[in-house]
Amino acid sequence: MLSDCCTAALVSTDGSIDWLCLPRFDGPAVFARLLDPAAGHWQIRPAGAYQVSRRYLPHSLVLETTFTTGTGAVRLLDALVVPEGQRGHDLGLDVPHELMRLVEGISGGVDLVMEWAPRPEYGLVRPLVRRTPTGVRTFGGPNQVILHTDVAVEVAGSLARSTFAVAQGEQAAFALRWVPAEQSAPAPTSPADVAGRIRDTAAAWRSWEDAHDIYNGAHRELVRVSARVLKGLTYRPTGAIVAAPTTSLPEAVGGTRNWDYRYAWIRDASLTLQALYIGTCSDEAGNFVSFMTSAAGGGAGLDHSLQIMYGIGGEHDLTERELPHLRGWRDSVPVRVGNGAWRQTQLDVYGELLDTLYLYQQQLGDLHPEIQAFAASLADAAAQRWQETDAGMWEMRGEPRHHLSSKVFCWTALDRAVKLGPALGAHARVDDWTTARDAIHDAVLTRGWSEKKQAFAQSFDSDELDAANLLMPLLGFLPATDPRMRSTIDAIARELTRDGLVLRYRNAAGVNADGLEGEEGTFVLCSFWMVSALVRAGEIGRAEALFARLSGFANDVGLLAEEIDGASGEHLGNFPQAFSHVGLITAAWELDRARGVGA
Repeated sequence: MLSDCCTAALVSTDGSIDWLCLPRFDGPAVFARLLDPAAGHWQIRPAGAYQVSRRYLPHSLVLETTFTTGTGAVRLLDALVVPEGQRGHDLGLDVPHELMRLVEGISGGVDLVMEWAPRPEYGLVRPLVRRTPTGVRTFGGPNQVILHTDVAVEVAGSLARSTFAVAQGEQAAFALRWVPAEQSAPAPTSPADVAGRIRDTAAAWRSWEDAHDIYNGAHRELVRVSARVLKGLTYRPTGAIVAAPTTSLPEAVGGTRNWDYRYAWIRDASLTLQALYIGTCSDEAGNFVSFMTSAAGGGAGLDHSLQIMYGIGGEHDLTERELPHLRGWRDSVPVRVGNGAWRQTQLDVYGELLDTLYLYQQQLGDLHPEIQAFAASLADAAAQRWQETDAGMWEMRGEPRHHLSSKVFCWTALDRAVKLGPALGAHARVDDWTTARDAIHDAVLTRGWSEKKQAFAQSFDSDELDAANLLMPLLGFLPATDPRMRSTIDAIARELTRDGLVLRYRNAAGVNADGLEGEEGTFVLCSFWMVSALVRAGEIGRAEALFARLSGFANDVGLLAEEIDGASGEHLGNFPQAFSHVGLITAAWELDRARGVGA
């Protein structure tokens, strides 16, 4: 993944940009070969056989790909660049919407091929490509895509192609720039400036990490990469955090569980911020709290219901639609944009957001009066609505239920509101919140317990298991050493795993209780929750073994998808997934605390 904290690109091991949405994470893709071979790409690779290795330049999201051939070796540097000289917390402001690529000769000489096939609007537009004095550009469609380069380019219809050679010490430079159709084309970026701009962007990432890097535990490098990924998934202009930069990568090959994750879920973003507190520091929290307060219109009570998710610019309407012209990843259809879950009722959002506000106040002190009122309205809503049914934190599309995870998060909302009471001034209603909190606790312990499973269940008065209940000790609802929690952890490990990894839930007896067709893979975040729960239960050896296995599934540059096929190691679902990297950071921290290692 490349990121400028406004959008992201995905680069394959053969040097192809196969996914890039502009100008934002949720904008229409210009390159979407990830979802259809004909939907656009930008590839630079050797002309013949080669071997490849990749890494990020240290402490950055600038990608270095090294191609080694029989005649020599070259280095390809890729970056979504930020403004020159930008540093630290400003990373991602006023970005120029430029992707730059630099080929550097390492040894011998290598013949290379460049193919540039922009296909705006998710491959729907096949623009005319014309030469310019400094490269090529598109004509047609809703925007202009411009390529500046110092190598000769041939054009055939909507494809630009180049064959060129790079010897040791030589360079070839490329800069893509995007602008709306109604704006004048920008001044060309000189190929001579590309190397400097890429390295300046690497320096910008290093400055962010240097200013924020506070984790010093045993898994330092894994946590550093994950923290950069989470920062790369933030939309800096508003403070929103996307769940993933992709849409419609399926949870099972050929399946229909294909969703658009390029939006800001309260659940995902709240957990992401908590991980960033561990992996870096709290600077992103202020932007996110401001975003959420603004997106919710300043209120979240019964008269102004809090949505579970918003567009990264604060949009409320995320209506879902299908793109039938795309084949889908490995023929997994439909391809969807938008996400119908925005209309769902999920009561867990109150707890997730109030938990974040509590951590925010602990780290940063006083709360603005508007945030005080916002926090109180969240607590009031949790107190009044916790007895309702909902879709649950996994966004079930079947009949609403009394999901235990939602009840536990409503308890969390009220528990954190009570603790925040002194910081909420006249808005605090601590006695009312305490009464409601204790009522939820009693209800969960009675109606949420399954005698048949000897475990806490997915919903009231049921016998189905749910990995979300691994959060109960992590949220402080019950200690992991409580016999009921130990039994729940063991039941999930015994009955809710596949190939040793944790599923979110199972569809009982062939019935799709979640209202969806097909099955899904094991959920990376839930497996990391199991690590954390095992640590707190005193099962350090089991926790360490599972953590090592999970982190070993990361790809060659440390990225994790939403789900993993435990048998093959194949990544499934949208990629990279914020949730998965959140789980890695928090599980590493739990292991460090248990070992007595400072973080």
